[in-house]
Amino acid sequence: MTSLALDLVGAKVLMPGVGLVRERLSMAEGTIQSGPVGRCVDLSSYWVLPGIVDLHGDGFERHLAPRRGAMNEIEQGVIAAEAELAANGITTAVMAQFYSWEGGLRGPDHADRVFQAIHATRNSLVTALIPQLRFETHMLGAYAELPDRIASWGVDYVVFNDHLPHDRLAQGKRPLRLTGQALKAGRNPERHFEMLLDMHAASGAVQTALDGLTAELARAGVRMGSHDDPDAATRSTWRGRGVRIAEFPETLAAAEEARSGGDSIILGAPNAVRGASHKGNVSAVDLVAMGLCDALASDYHYPSPRRAALMLVRSGVCDLSYAWGLVSDGPARILGLGDRGRLAPGLRADLVVLEEDTGRVATTLSGGRISYMAGDIARRFIA
Repeated sequence: MTSLALDLVGAKVLMPGVGLVRERLSMAEGTIQSGPVGRCVDLSSYWVLPGIVDLHGDGFERHLAPRRGAMNEIEQGVIAAEAELAANGITTAVMAQFYSWEGGLRGPDHADRVFQAIHATRNSLVTALIPQLRFETHMLGAYAELPDRIASWGVDYVVFNDHLPHDRLAQGKRPLRLTGQALKAGRNPERHFEMLLDMHAASGAVQTALDGLTAELARAGVRMGSHDDPDAATRSTWRGRGVRIAEFPETLAAAEEARSGGDSIILGAPNAVRGASHKGNVSAVDLVAMGLCDALASDYHYPSPRRAALMLVRSGVCDLSYAWGLVSDGPARILGLGDRGRLAPGLRADLVVLEEDTGRVATTLSGGRISYMAGDIARRFIA
């Protein structure tokens, strides 16, 4: 697919170390150029910002399987998900797929289908797609095969979760919503309950198993993160295993431990938009204000990174350069992608054009190619 050669003029452009200024931005051959390249597009009344790099999102689940049993065209679901990503200014997206005892859309077999679909479609799409595996730590039976499966999928980013309801299981109580969860996984509710109890009872073996698995993945160059760290001790333990990304720490103590240890901190953009966690965890807005955030991720809602960044500016928490860096340069750095996240000559022409008065996405370009365009701006590009 051919990238555009254009000079974008008249817009306010978010420039590194400068801020929002009215300046020409040129692009050709998929990268930002230092000098003019030819045809001008007047973007007066618009902002041009670096494209959003989404470090963790599972909003694609509804595209891949809109209804139970309606998941025979998973590749078409990836294509539909990419359209939503682009419409929300996302130019690089980490697609977070579960490998979980929950089964169904989060089970190992479905993970295999999803990763194959991403591999089959990613080169034909404009948005850069990165697969992430979310592994449930108490699936001890999967440890032996997991490194080979990860390699075969081409996955180089793994996050560790533990969603077992340990408090209730320790009391021998049935978890809330157990029946519905079991039926979605195609299991008998009683058998599902027994499985959860067995996994909880084997908790003592999990830590040793994780030591071996993380060491093997580290040798393979896999980037690793932990999800929902509840306290400082948990974060410290993960760091000792080489797991240097803290996804959505639940408490101030966990976030402070991540910062003191030099770990990367990812927070949920929906949490920031609401101003509070829906689970009662520490507020993302508070952590951003304290400097305890390196990136905001969509989590389950693709419009949220853009909305969160703009909300942080409107509420006076930080300026636009800092806020937008949490959804562009910050996440790019965590992923080791030095070629994007900023608007500078030589970098990828990944950018999003916002309406100045509303903050809505008008155009998204990834690698100098249009992935989304709507409204009056189309006339300006075509003229």
